[in-house]
Amino acid sequence: MPNPEPDPSIVLAAVDTYLKLAYPASPPLVVQSQLRMIRSAGANLYKSSVVTRDLANPPTRYTMRLGNQYYPHMKLSIELAPDDRSWLFRADTHDRHVCPPANSPEYPQFVGLMEKNQKLSELIEAAWAGQGMPTFKTYLRDDLARRQAQGK
Repeated sequence: MPNPEPDPSIVLAAVDTYLKLAYPASPPLVVQSQLRMIRSAGANLYKSSVVTRDLANPPTRYTMRLGNQYYPHMKLSIELAPDDRSWLFRADTHDRHVCPPANSPEYPQFVGLMEKNQKLSELIEAAWAGQGMPTFKTYLRDDLARRQAQGK
């Protein structure tokens, strides 16, 4: 059984970090509007229309499509960890499923976009980790340390 979702104040801090890195200038108006909605949701954050829930009951994944300066579909994702008890933050590039075929004229440009998205995702997740927010990498690191301490 998962722990309660992360406190909305932690999610807002994650959103702020995401947006600072995803948009070095100011986010587009639609993202600014979403941010106002997220901030005003308070304790009802996970029921906000900006937050998408998966179909599991209870949900195991929440996402917010916040985009970035290059690609409007990137998402901030809050996902149930492999231990099914804790939650992890992820900057989901959300671009792998739409890559054109290698023989397409758009392929080289899209691969370049995917590389930018991946670098940005890694930068955001590293910033979250530096702030003490759980990510998949920090989960793996902590799990490995726990297993080593237990002699497994």
